[in-house]
Amino acid sequence: MTADAPQGRHETSSDGKGDDWRLFRGNGRARSITFPEAPPWRRFDGAETGGPGRERPYLIGPAEADVVNAALLLRRPLLVTGHPGTGKSSLAHAVAHELSLGRVLHWPVNSRTTLQEALYRYDAIGRLRETNMRRDPQDGHGTPGEEPGIGSYVRLGPLGTALVPSATPRVLLVDELDKGDVDLPNDLLNVFEEGEFEIPELARLPEDQATVGVMTADPDAWTDVVRGRVRCSEFPVVVITSNGERDFPPAFLRRCVRLDLPEPDEDRLRAIISAHLNPDGTGADTDLEGMDELMRAFLARRARGELATDQLLNAVFLRRGGVDLDAEGLLDAVLHRLGRTV
Repeated sequence: MTADAPQGRHETSSDGKGDDWRLFRGNGRARSITFPEAPPWRRFDGAETGGPGRERPYLIGPAEADVVNAALLLRRPLLVTGHPGTGKSSLAHAVAHELSLGRVLHWPVNSRTTLQEALYRYDAIGRLRETNMRRDPQDGHGTPGEEPGIGSYVRLGPLGTALVPSATPRVLLVDELDKGDVDLPNDLLNVFEEGEFEIPELARLPEDQATVGVMTADPDAWTDVVRGRVRCSEFPVVVITSNGERDFPPAFLRRCVRLDLPEPDEDRLRAIISAHLNPDGTGADTDLEGMDELMRAFLARRARGELATDQLLNAVFLRRGGVDLDAEGLLDAVLHRLGRTV
């Protein structure tokens, strides 16, 4: 394709709404544009580090809500399974929002994740370097004065912060536990049963340093740790997600309440779309032009392979903004299967 593409090549779309939606033309010509408003679920206000930009609506059936309530009443971790896009991770944020439990503590799990880093980290090297700089100012970089306490080098992880005593429980999202080491679920058993853990570096301190202030996983937040032990007063609301990539040991499953989120049917999909695209209730489904057509395409493609609900949301949002989804390859790009190699 050359930089001098014919004028008017993208001037109109099949629905007659023009090509205002095309921010990038691919013709090499620089121009100034005004970005349109982002989808509601992709807006960030930057008000809180690590938190969502705005609370997104979350719809769940009464049967699934009852399972969540059972986990809350039993003070047991909730193990949530289901296909991608069924709302496993969003459930933790929905519980925190509805019960006013504050910021969700997020622990993303991968193959290198350990229980230790989820509980706390101790920066021994940083402490040693700081001590040497203060004691040996010969190179001109020394900063004489009182050395920071050991608590300045200890930071609680998301699980450790969730176990800090508080009047109301914190919400902890353990995301994709099945991606972790095979022993990680068993490593969690004692912490989940006892609701406490020890920081040996603090437990060894003399009696006059029994109480130490340490950093937490919350932005700019500290807490006091007494004799190196952190013990919750209310067991946190633990939401564990799994994509079903492997089985968990029976001892771990026995301590969890299981919830399998089904794929939403057509009525639920319509309710989800309306809640996300008309969050204030001022719009109507009739405003979502072409939704019936997209719904049929989505359900047909989902029957042949995995699709996520947010893919349908993306398609409806684009159609609502005048995007010609019938253009070659565009619908395939938005509603592509998740269970195949790309």
